[in-house]
Amino acid sequence: MVRQLGELENDIMTRVWQWNRPVTVREVLVDLQSERDIAYTTVMTVLDKLYRKGWLRREQAGRAYRYEPVSSREAYTAALMNDAWATSDNPAAALVHFFGLMSPEQREALRDALRVSAVFPAPTGTAPDTTPDTTPDSGIRDETGETPQGPTR
Repeated sequence: MVRQLGELENDIMTRVWQWNRPVTVREVLVDLQSERDIAYTTVMTVLDKLYRKGWLRREQAGRAYRYEPVSSREAYTAALMNDAWATSDNPAAALVHFFGLMSPEQREALRDALRVSAVFPAPTGTAPDTTPDTTPDSGIRDETGETPQGPTR
C-alpha cells in the first residue's frame, strides 16, 4: 500500500518530478523559499526521509547529495488510485461514482488512456489494427476489437 505524501513531502517531490533531473538540497530550498520561510536543515531532512522511504535515489556530488525520483508522479498517482479502489467492497460501483466525479476533459483523457494502454488488445496471433478510429463512440472495444452493441434507442 502506498502512503500518501505529506504536504512538505509533496511540495518537494513536485519540484523533483517537474525538474526531471538530479537536484541538490540548496536548489529545492531556494525554490521553496519563494513560497514559505523554511530552513536548509528542514529540506535536507525531508529529502533524506524521502530517500529512506524509497521515493528518491541519491548520489554524492562533492560534499552534497543530488537527489532524483525513483518513479514518476503518474506512477505515484496510479498507485494511490489503485489502493483507494482496492478498499472498495464494490469496485465496479466505486468506478461508476469516480467517473461521475470526472470533468468532460478527464473522461476524454480516460478514453485516450484506454486506447493507448491496449486494455482491449487484439486477439492472440493477429496484428493490431493500426487504422485510425474516427467513429464517434466511447472508445470501448470488446476482446475482438469491436465496439459492443448496446440497446438501440
